[in-house]
Parts: sequence; structure tokens; C-alpha cells
Amino acid sequence: MEKSVNISTFEELAKACEHYEKTIYELSQEREAELSEISVPEVRILVKKSLDAMREAIQCGMNSDKLSVSGMCGADCKRLQDGFANRHALFGKLYEKIVTYALATSEENLRMGKIVACPTAGSCAIVPSVLIAVSDSLGISEKEQIDALVTAGEIGRIVSNKVQLAGAVAGCQAECGVASAMSAAALTQMRGGNVSQILNAVALALKNLLGLTCDPVCGLVEIPCVKRNPFLAIHAVTASEMALAGIESKIPLDEVIDAMEQTGKLMSPMLKESSEAGLAVTNTAKSLWKKLETL
Repeated sequence: MEKSVNISTFEELAKACEHYEKTIYELSQEREAELSEISVPEVRILVKKSLDAMREAIQCGMNSDKLSVSGMCGADCKRLQDGFANRHALFGKLYEKIVTYALATSEENLRMGKIVACPTAGSCAIVPSVLIAVSDSLGISEKEQIDALVTAGEIGRIVSNKVQLAGAVAGCQAECGVASAMSAAALTQMRGGNVSQILNAVALALKNLLGLTCDPVCGLVEIPCVKRNPFLAIHAVTASEMALAGIESKIPLDEVIDAMEQTGKLMSPMLKESSEAGLAVTNTAKSLWKKLETL
């Protein structure tokens, strides 16, 4: 690849992949190596550290039922594991792993444990849960897992060129929504999808999450954030399955990002991390606020 190839849109990414006959992850890791002035193998070592940290967060989360400082969350992963031990999920073991890993990681985050913000702390469980659960179930190699994680990172990077990945700016569509899209990309890469299928998976995931608000109860990244992660991990799987089957987004991905940017601007500031509307001002949420004030 020529030096300093500027890729700022998904259309440019698709054209560059075709021109250089390379995958998304190959272009991404070469770009990162150039910008960081290190080698591609060194880039991949750094990505592996993130992958290892994701696995560690899952294990720690699955082995703990310690509550958060607020006392509102922290024991649901244990409840889910106990539930699956007594009654298997309708969608099978892989489904059980994905949602359990997602809850484990989310709860580890609220305990202030070590997680990978992917792309943010509030959405930290979506990519790891799908990537690692599928890898463990299907015997995906570490090399392929790193390829997938680099692919996911490139998706997040390009989205962030237009929309800041923060609930305070564009609502949760820019956090958990983007994480779900990144996860769909990673999964599609791991399962042998081509560039077009990967980008269609991203578009399908994002289109169906436009307008997702950020209305955290008590101003904490707990309710509804923790449980939103496993839901949107499964959302990512659906997007990937459809894309791998050849289903395409009728709206091009760059235009989906434009729509997400516009939606974020139109969204009331009261629904963008301010805790001034939505779930954050329900009667129960107000009661929880009062309880926290006494701690």
C-alpha cells in the first residue's frame, strides 16, 4: 500500500480494498503501523493485548457477583448462569455464551475492573462477547480473532470521523449502536465474509439502532446500559447472518452514518446522557436517586 492513503469514508475503504486487493484488517493495520511508526507485527501484538484483556474481563465478571458502589447492579451475570444451568436457552449454547459474556464484561466495568473501551466503557461488552464466544465455540484461531478485532476497530474509526462516539453527543446509538456494528463486522470477518458483506453487516446493524437514546438512571453507566450490551450483541449476530446470506442494506453505509449524525443532532439534549428524560426520570429512577443521596 502506498504511504498516507487517506481513508475517511466507507466508500473509500471499499475502493481501497479493491484497488490494493487487501482486506479491511490488512489496510487498517498497515495504516496504524505507519501512523505509529512501528511494524505491523507490533500493531498486532498491541491488538492481542486488548484481546487478552477482554478475555480477562469476561472471566473476572463471570466469577463475581459483587455489586457496584450504587448497589443497583452486579449480580445479574450470576443469575443468568444459574438460570442456564437449570433451563437451557432456546437458541442454544452459543447464545448462552454471548449473553453471559456480555453481562460479565458490563458488570466488571461497573465494578471498576479492567475492560477494553470498545468503543466506549458503556458499550464495552458487545464486541468481546460475540468475538470470544464465537471463537471459543467454533475454534477460531488467535490470528483470526486479531484480524476480526482490527476489522472492528477500523469500522469504529471511520464512523468517528463523522459522529463523535459519545452518548452526550449523539445518544447511545453512537455508543452501543456503534459497538454492535463493530461486532457485526468482526463476526462477519471471522466467518469468511468479504468486504461488501462486512460493510453491509455494519449498515444493517446501525440502521436498526438509529435514535437509541442515552438516559442513564442516576447518571450512572448502569441502568439501562449493562443489560443493553447483551441485547445488542445478539443484534450484531443477526446483522452478520443476514449479510453473509447476501442481504444488502438498501441505504449505503456512508448514508446510514449521515442519518445517524442527523438523528443525533435532532435528539433532545435531555436524552443525551444528561439523565433529564426517559428512563432516568421515571418514578422508580427518582426513588433510586433519593437512596443514593443517603449513601
